[in-house]
Amino acid sequence: MKKMIDLIEEELGAAFERAGYDRSYGKITLSNRPDLCEYQCNGAMAGAKAYRKAPFMIADDVIANLTDKVHIGEIEAVKPGFINIKLSREAVASYLNRMRGDAGLGIEKAENPQSIIVDYGGPNVAKPLHVGHLRSAIIGESVKRIARKMGHKVLGDIHLGDWGYQMGLIITELKERQPELAYFDDEFGGEYPKEAPFTIGELEEIYPTASAKAKEDEEYRERALNATRLLQNGHRGYTVVWRHIMDVSVKDLKKNYENLNVTFDLWKGESDAQSDIPDMIGRLKADGFAHIDQGALVIDVQEESDTKEVPPCMIQKSDGASLYGTTDLATLVQRRRDYDPDQIIYLADKRQELHFVQVFRSAKKTGIIAPETKLEFLGFGTMNGKDGKPFKTREGGIMRLESLIADIEEEMYKKITDNRTVEESEAKATAKIVGMSAIKYGDLSNQAAKDYVFDVDRFTSFEGNTGPYILYTIVRIKSILNKYTAGGGCLENLSIAPAAGDSEKALMLEALRYSDVLETAYGELAPHKICAYIYELANAFNKFYHETKILAEEDEKQKESYIALLLLTKDILESCIDLLGFEAPERM
Repeated sequence: MKKMIDLIEEELGAAFERAGYDRSYGKITLSNRPDLCEYQCNGAMAGAKAYRKAPFMIADDVIANLTDKVHIGEIEAVKPGFINIKLSREAVASYLNRMRGDAGLGIEKAENPQSIIVDYGGPNVAKPLHVGHLRSAIIGESVKRIARKMGHKVLGDIHLGDWGYQMGLIITELKERQPELAYFDDEFGGEYPKEAPFTIGELEEIYPTASAKAKEDEEYRERALNATRLLQNGHRGYTVVWRHIMDVSVKDLKKNYENLNVTFDLWKGESDAQSDIPDMIGRLKADGFAHIDQGALVIDVQEESDTKEVPPCMIQKSDGASLYGTTDLATLVQRRRDYDPDQIIYLADKRQELHFVQVFRSAKKTGIIAPETKLEFLGFGTMNGKDGKPFKTREGGIMRLESLIADIEEEMYKKITDNRTVEESEAKATAKIVGMSAIKYGDLSNQAAKDYVFDVDRFTSFEGNTGPYILYTIVRIKSILNKYTAGGGCLENLSIAPAAGDSEKALMLEALRYSDVLETAYGELAPHKICAYIYELANAFNKFYHETKILAEEDEKQKESYIALLLLTKDILESCIDLLGFEAPERM
């Protein structure tokens, strides 16, 4: 389905053309004065200089030539030359009925679907997920869902931090604690144990202990570095320990991400790119892209248009060790070979922007990625506490993600049980669903690049611009629909009639913006646009609900129209919250 705004533009563009002006001046925008009109066109103002004519005269000419109005109801010229438009109520109702009959609610899906990889999550194995991992997971999951909704073929890749020095630290500490294990016996030729010699809890304690020791003990640090080198060179026992670390960690990560309603198609990590590094570095040297600078191997990425210095991308240290840039470039080699994507979107802290500029330029300059492949970095801000500093526990430590989720669910459980009598099992299930909306909406309603304050009291409120408020609106609609069917009403074959009142039309106008909002959210990688939209849609519904006797309406046809509009509103809201990564309960 074409978007409503496109349909209006076609009508107005034709009027510009008939009046002797270029039809491109018929561009429409949402009105910034909804008290005066619903849409507006400033084309007459833009065309005044080109046609050496007063804007008001151009606007009058256009309106006089608007001879075949279908979607436009009322139109007027306002000095000095604005064109104000209100839609035909019949056209709005007809459009919404077509939306209801379309499986995608009228979304224009991509004519040429793109193959897209979204790189998000990025946790390090052997470490617990904490609140610092929240934004990448939540924003990345939403971006992935939005792109899929628009018809693209999307793979979500967690890109694990599963290689390097941290692995050497864990192996060294494990060897110190349990030297008798077969993995550390170079003469051992039998089968290694299939079960890991540690639990996830023990593993999460081993790493920080080893890290602290290495900072204080140079000899310990050297042993860890040597263990890292041995692992990366294929040491048989260490490789099995590494697999144990991966198995235990990934199992725990999957559980935690599942609790967050985040899923990945690919569970690849830095280790998957290691085999591509030697050949890649050899080619970069041979082709003259990489050169030695102060002992390190680098690729120059400075461009003439740069207004400030962009340092070279370092791909090998003087001691031959690889860096993040090396792994990221090798990962691009692997992704091009295995998936040949049209676009790769990276989610990471906005403070890593320079790193990605260096990697992207290196990849393009050296031909690692095809010229037409789009590389995009979506940097996000920090999640802060009320003190404006990064979110911490009450004791001042970094809060584990599962603890944050548990705290939010507990807060929602209290609010649900305080408001009404409900069975404990139902209350806990509802608290889990509503708590997830509080966390995700609280994050996604902010523009990704901005820091924001994670305010538990505000985010869990059933009033205001919050996830629970959106869910409460959906549940209210469900309750009305249930009462309608309980009274003998049927939800099949209903049709939306032209609006009988202003609040009804306002709700309809919000509903028809759905596809336009999704297209913008995808184009700008901006889930917060969807949050802003459903908040406005929920407000429009609640105003309509308070001003209208829906179920008490005596005119049966009018009542059926109301119910049809409610069904569409519910479908739009539920589609949008699915794109944000949460769902609505049946009752609250």
